[in-house]
Amino acid sequence: MMKETLRYLAGIAGASGYGSKSTAEQVTQDCCGLLPPNLTAIITGATSGIGAETARALARIGVRIVIPARDMKRAAQVKQMIQEENPKAEIIVMEIDISSLASVKRFCSQFLALQIPLNILINNAGIFSHNLEFSEDKIEMTFATNYLGHYLLTDLLLEKMIETAAQTGIQGRIINLSSVVHYWVKPDAFSFNQMRNPNNYNGTLAYAQSKLANILHAKEMARQLKARNARVAINAVHPGIVKTGIIRAHKGLITDSVYFIASKLLKTVSQGASTTCYVALSPQSEAVSGKYFADCNQSNCSALANDESEAQKLWSQTRQLIQRRLNQSPA
Repeated sequence: MMKETLRYLAGIAGASGYGSKSTAEQVTQDCCGLLPPNLTAIITGATSGIGAETARALARIGVRIVIPARDMKRAAQVKQMIQEENPKAEIIVMEIDISSLASVKRFCSQFLALQIPLNILINNAGIFSHNLEFSEDKIEMTFATNYLGHYLLTDLLLEKMIETAAQTGIQGRIINLSSVVHYWVKPDAFSFNQMRNPNNYNGTLAYAQSKLANILHAKEMARQLKARNARVAINAVHPGIVKTGIIRAHKGLITDSVYFIASKLLKTVSQGASTTCYVALSPQSEAVSGKYFADCNQSNCSALANDESEAQKLWSQTRQLIQRRLNQSPA
C-alpha cells in the first residue's frame, strides 16, 4: 500500500505508460493517430467535471459526442465551449433524467432513431446525497442515478453497440465510472432491497454501494458478452479524487498545511478524466474486459467486487426490478 501511495504521489507511470499525473489530453493525443475515423461516444454526466472534460478531450480528436443531459442549458454551454475550441466538433445534445427509467427508455428510443453508430458508452453521471431522496420510480436516488439508470441505458443500447462493432470491425467499449470507496462496502451491508429502499440511510455508504454495483455490473456484463462472442468490452474505472474547488477561507499554518497535503493527493479534472479516455481508446486495453482501472492501469478491486455469484445475483435482481417498474409506468 505504501509503495502504491508513493507511486501515486510521484505520478510514476505503470505498465500502460501512464500514471496518476497523466491527463485526458495527453492520453487522447497519444491514441488519436491509431484511431479509426468517425467514432461516436455517448457520455452521461457531461455537463460538468470529469464528464465535460472527457467530452472535450474526445471531441478534440474527432469523436462525435452525444451528451444526454437533464439540464439542457448547461449541456448547450458545454457544446458551445467545445465548439469554440474545436469548430469542427460534432456535438449532439439530448434530454435525459438518468434517475428515471422512463426517461432513459425515451432517450434510447430517440438516439436509436438517429440511426448513427455507437462505439463508446461512458456511464459517467453520478451524485452524492447526504439526505434520503427517492426517484420518480420510488427508488433511492443515489442507487437510481449512479447504477440503475446506467444499467438500463447500457441494456437498451447494447445491441446497437454489438451491431456497430460487427459492421465496422471496431471494438465497442463501455466504461462504468466507479470509485475506490467501493472497498468500504462489506458483504453484510450489500443488500439489494436495502439499497433501493434503505431503512437507515447513510449517504457515504449509499454512494459506495452504488460504485460497487457499477463494478459488479461490468463483471457480469463482460461474462455475458464473452459468451456471445460479441466484440464489445466493458470495464470499470476509478477516476481518482478530483479537485472541485477547494477554497481556503482563512490563512494560517494549519489551513495552509492541510491544503498543501490535499492538493498533492487530489487530481485535476483533466487527470481525473484520463483513465476513462485510456480505457475508451487505447489499443492496449482492447483485449481487456470486466476489469477495474485506476490511474490508466489495471488495478485491484475488492473481493466482493470480484464475486461472480454476487455479480450475477445483482444483475438478475436489477432486471426484475426494472421490468416491474416499467410495466407499472403508463404507456
